[in-house]
Amino acid sequence: MKVGLAFASSIAIDGDRALELCRAAEAAGFESVWGGEHVILPDVIESRYPYTADGKIPAEPDTPIPDPLIWLAFAAAAAPTLRLGTCILIVPQRNPLILAKELATLDRLSNGRVELGLGVGWLKEEFDALGVPWERRGARNDEYIAAMRALWAGPHAEFHGEFVDFPKVTCSPRPVNGSIPILVGGDTDVAINRAARLADGYFPGEGDVRQLGALIERLHAAAERAGRDPAEIRVTANFGAQLADPMAGVEQLAALGVDRIMVPAFAFAGPDGDERLAAFAAKVMPAASD
Repeated sequence: MKVGLAFASSIAIDGDRALELCRAAEAAGFESVWGGEHVILPDVIESRYPYTADGKIPAEPDTPIPDPLIWLAFAAAAAPTLRLGTCILIVPQRNPLILAKELATLDRLSNGRVELGLGVGWLKEEFDALGVPWERRGARNDEYIAAMRALWAGPHAEFHGEFVDFPKVTCSPRPVNGSIPILVGGDTDVAINRAARLADGYFPGEGDVRQLGALIERLHAAAERAGRDPAEIRVTANFGAQLADPMAGVEQLAALGVDRIMVPAFAFAGPDGDERLAAFAAKVMPAASD
């Protein structure tokens, strides 16, 4: 299994620290670094966060959440072997033509290292503040992906949809390998079906091994219904609950067929964080690579 460092951008918001963290992760054997996204956190949140028992987001109003694409672009040159991912980018909140250009530019600068982990969003108040429609955001997301892929595929692309409509245009540069891998996040049936239809990977939020196994089974069934080989859809799994017994966690997730584990960078925040990260990697990386 590959090992990624999730939410790295939130523990390294200053330039020097971001570079230090990426170099430490690369030296320790991590395969990738990832940044999360919220443009703003409203003071009043009534929307339910889907990944905690109480429905509250585990963040304070002033918790640092840098723009992931800018952070990854800054960090990309510091560690030239690390892949660069978003966990996750809220695609319906963004202009798809601008986003296609930003992602392709970063992919070119990093020699094809970008992965787009995306979601449709859970925080209605954020959409309201941005002036982006909350309703039908899933359909908007799917159309944005199709439009971006059309722009990435070659020059003189055109697209005519409900949310995106443009005549023949060219967006250059384009990704190194012709497109950018897309991972769909979420645990709902809608998210699973979206991953099965159009994604290269699936990134559930569930950390419990048994429930994660059930999600992967549902993904495989959805892929078969969509006429796809389930093996085409790589599974990336959170490695938070497993930190209490990481060796057992690696074994359990490998048995489920997980392709990449995502270790939360928050575990290595604060003093001596890089040393603790290196110690964790020295223990876990050999088992993950078996």
